[in-house]
Amino acid sequence: MTSVPEAPVPAKVQLSRVVLNQADIDRALTRIAHEILESNKGSQDLVLLGIPRRGYPLAVRLAAKIAAADPSVDPAAIVGQLDVTMFRDDLSHQPTRPPYPTQLPRTGIDNKVVVLIDDVLYSGRTIRAALDAIIDLGRPRIVRLAVLIDRGHRELPIRADHVGKNLPTSSAEKVRVRLEETDSAGGASGAPVDEVVIEATA
Repeated sequence: MTSVPEAPVPAKVQLSRVVLNQADIDRALTRIAHEILESNKGSQDLVLLGIPRRGYPLAVRLAAKIAAADPSVDPAAIVGQLDVTMFRDDLSHQPTRPPYPTQLPRTGIDNKVVVLIDDVLYSGRTIRAALDAIIDLGRPRIVRLAVLIDRGHRELPIRADHVGKNLPTSSAEKVRVRLEETDSAGGASGAPVDEVVIEATA
C-alpha cells in the first residue's frame, strides 16, 4: 500500500504595518504636552515620570515641548524616571532584567502633580506597579497618566488621562514602539527610527 505524503504545512508569515511614523509621534506628543498644561492650568508643581524603557525618552520629549510652550520651565528640572520592576505582579512569569535606576527631580514628588509617562497602555499592570512605586517615594497631590498608545484589553480599572492614539487591536497582535533613543529600524542600515508598528502572524 502506497502512503500518501503529507501536505507541507504553510510557513507562518509575520505581517507588519506602521500605524504612526515620526511626524505622527511628534504631533501626538505636542498635543499631549498642551493637554497636560491645560489640565494643570499651567506648569506649576508639574513632574513627569517616565517608565523605562521607552516611557522615559517620551517624558524627556514632553518636558521639552512643555518648556517650548512655557519658557519659565526648565525641562530637566521636571522630568524623572520611575522603575517599576520590583513592584510588578508578574515577575515569576516574565524574563528577569536588571532594574533601571529611579531618578526623581530635585524637588521630589510630595504635593506635586505627577504625570506618569509610558509608551503603550495594555493590561494596566505596569501602571498599577508604578502607583505602588510612587507610594514608596512620596505623596503627590495628583497622579495622572499619559501614554503614546492605548491598545485596550485592560485587566485592571486603569484609564489614561492623555492618549496619543487609541489603537484597537486583537490580543494576538503585538504593538511595537520604536524610538530613536532606544531602538534601531533593523535591516541593513540599522538607523534609529521613530515609529509604531502592529505585528501579526498570518
